[in-house]
Amino acid sequence: MGTPRGALGGSPDDPRTLVVVFLRGGADGLALVPPIGDADYHRARPQLRVTERESIRLDGFFGLHPRLAPLASLFSDGELAIIHAVGSEDDTRSHFEAQDLMEHGGMAAGGWLGRFLRFRPGALHGALSAIAIGTEFPESMRGAPAASVLRSVDDFSLGDGAAPMMRQLARLYEGRSDALGAAGRDTLRALDRIERLRTTPYLPAGGADYPDDDFGRGLMQIARLIKGRVGLEAASIDLDGWDSHFTQGTLIDPLMSRLALGLVAFRRDLGALLDTTSVVVMTEFGRRVAENASLGTDHGRGSAMMVLGGGVDGGRVAGAWPGLSVDLLDGPGDLPVATNYRDVLAPLLRRHSPVVQIERVFPGFNVTPLPLYPAA
Repeated sequence: MGTPRGALGGSPDDPRTLVVVFLRGGADGLALVPPIGDADYHRARPQLRVTERESIRLDGFFGLHPRLAPLASLFSDGELAIIHAVGSEDDTRSHFEAQDLMEHGGMAAGGWLGRFLRFRPGALHGALSAIAIGTEFPESMRGAPAASVLRSVDDFSLGDGAAPMMRQLARLYEGRSDALGAAGRDTLRALDRIERLRTTPYLPAGGADYPDDDFGRGLMQIARLIKGRVGLEAASIDLDGWDSHFTQGTLIDPLMSRLALGLVAFRRDLGALLDTTSVVVMTEFGRRVAENASLGTDHGRGSAMMVLGGGVDGGRVAGAWPGLSVDLLDGPGDLPVATNYRDVLAPLLRRHSPVVQIERVFPGFNVTPLPLYPAA
């Protein structure tokens, strides 16, 4: 199928898409990106630590967990940046409260992503401008001008025999010059575009091999929509199950493999479109520095975020590192939050809309954007 010339919900010359991957359950940033050069890390985790020999070295201090080894080439190629000791101001260590605060972008109505899409100057929002992959609508998209939840492109179908009804609706909306008419016509164009995507077998490009699970299939659907030029401005997808109180390795090792293999397949599939696509990986909080008696880790504060693609100044672990000596830890023994997650999101949002008013996206918070992109 040829690439459509138009875009539903934006300019065909502005193909930028922001993809948010949320690791629900509190992913252990000290396992994903272990500070192998910090002796206090090794003392706190005699059983759970990633040793220097096991880790995939990123620099002289940080490494990747071996289950994240597929990401090493993205890091070395400068396409992936990692931010450590990052999180929110929430100190309840409650999944519900921490996720709620983070997805709303603070104590504000609606979600931070919804506000960005609403207040982004000059955007022409369409029926497919914001997509959540899965079965639930994420709080981060609350307030978006238009957003849909789907598991697959195949969900966008009116079923067999819908053609006569579509023709009738087209005639109905064709004669209207108001906002309802414009919205109706846009929706019908979206359904037509999706129908063409849906009825054309999808073959990932670049030798991409997506994991055969919900996460891998979801990322493939996002890539399919991006390449189909349907006007996708933002997409959200979750990878659940990171609450690792017991036998942490058994629980999160497979999740790390799914995350790494999914992201690598997505990158290969997009090819040159990665230049206009940004992927941010985030979680509501990290885990306690010290391992517990059940060979797990309890709820903590600071964790790690990742930013892939979109011209990011990658190949580095950004953000201040507070250290892991006991006198520096937060509360009952947590990695302190040295970088607020909004300071990571802000430069991504400005990358996608240079004139966006960040104070409207994150009201009541004094944003200090982390320098994640080369200076203009």
